Amino acid sequence: MKKNSTTAKLYIDSLLDKNGVVVLPPMDASESMRLMYLLGYHPQMTMLDPWYNRGTGGVREDYVPYILDIISNISDNTNHLFLWGFPEIVAQFINKIPPPLEFVCWLTWYYKNNPSVIRGWRSSQQACLHYAQKKAKMYPQNFFNPQQQLRFEESNMRFIPGPTSVIEEPLLVGFIGKKEQTGHPSQKPEKVYEKLVLMTSMENDLIYDPMAGGGTIGAACKTLRRKCIMSDMSDEYVKLIEKRLKIKRIPLKVVDDLLLEVA
Repeated sequence: MKKNSTTAKLYIDSLLDKNGVVVLPPMDASESMRLMYLLGYHPQMTMLDPWYNRGTGGVREDYVPYILDIISNISDNTNHLFLWGFPEIVAQFINKIPPPLEFVCWLTWYYKNNPSVIRGWRSSQQACLHYAQKKAKMYPQNFFNPQQQLRFEESNMRFIPGPTSVIEEPLLVGFIGKKEQTGHPSQKPEKVYEKLVLMTSMENDLIYDPMAGGGTIGAACKTLRRKCIMSDMSDEYVKLIEKRLKIKRIPLKVVDDLLLEVA
């Protein structure tokens, strides 16, 4: 690792040890992933929650290849990957995620309090695809009760229970989750992310989110004592994260010096 890379990594490592969370300056997901490679970070889990090619964020005809191109930058550098979207959107990715990631399962976030006048399955859920490398560990024991934990430690558990594939948590609207709300237009409750973090990591593991939005993954990691590196291409959203987590983004000069070194 060259001088600037070493300096940048030592600086980021010190912030991770101090705050648990590092916020990068505004940048697109591919550039953020490139930095992870350059600095030698291999996240235990990567959260990818892009806009869903509907409404907020606009629509683009090449949405699927666009997202796949982003994922290709991290597919061999993360143990787990979660991809969010509406069911009809993520269904297009089932057999397309590049190796060495393999499909694990389809998860559903279900909520009853959608304020939309449109009722039914589609308006009451979002979907999340879970991918992982072949030997990536999962941690269902993070959900055990004391008796199950004892049986697990004694290797006396015939079937290992885990969380359900349906996560039921209300939308952050009105007075529900008021303390969490940041003003981000599609913010998820921390409890939704916490379940994914618990299933795929242990304390002090590194979690990564290159489309961090309102910073929910960082809040979840702070609660669960994971380390987290986040970025977003929107300066507005980075400001939301800074305010929410009471931390400052790393200086742009740190990133510019690193990119200049490898240009």
